[in-house]
Amino acid sequence: MRQGEITRNTLETQVRVKLDLDGSGQAKLASGVGFLDHMLDQIVRHGMLDLEVEAKGDLHIDAHHTVEDIGIGFGQALARAIGDKKGLRRYGHAYVPLDEALSRVVIDLSGRPGLVFNVEFTRAMIGEFDVDLVHEFFQGLVNHAAISVHIDNLRGDNAHHQAETVFKAFGRALRMATELDPRAAGAVPSTKGSL
Repeated sequence: MRQGEITRNTLETQVRVKLDLDGSGQAKLASGVGFLDHMLDQIVRHGMLDLEVEAKGDLHIDAHHTVEDIGIGFGQALARAIGDKKGLRRYGHAYVPLDEALSRVVIDLSGRPGLVFNVEFTRAMIGEFDVDLVHEFFQGLVNHAAISVHIDNLRGDNAHHQAETVFKAFGRALRMATELDPRAAGAVPSTKGSL
């Protein structure tokens, strides 16, 4: 079973994340941050995975801790779900447009955390959501999944469209990277023999 579930409790947040890489695009999202739930749903639908997120955080301060800790939880659940990575494609990439916006995401299930994030949002807020938190979400995810991710928003005038193309492209790239390769015969996709 390619699943991962974590519970993370701190003085700032209580987060539970359950992930199934072989799902059918089903989401149960209750982060307390509406825009984040909308973006997570993009990962789920385009990644064809199942995801449950329950979070309670110090939203009376702001959404920073909640968004970051959900990213951390997603990363930890993903690390458990991909396990030893035997038979996986390892690499994934996607370009996704939405009207005037276009983003590219490239993933390597490398075992080494690394995030390159080139997104210049056209405004600082999308509704009540601080766009800086997109980076925080992906930084937490990458660090705890131990994967390399390059995110580039190539163009866009509408900040909502920019964010949505990033999350959709991430979902599609993740789906490609975590697919089982029938030609790999269960081997680890590395000349080192491990990732």
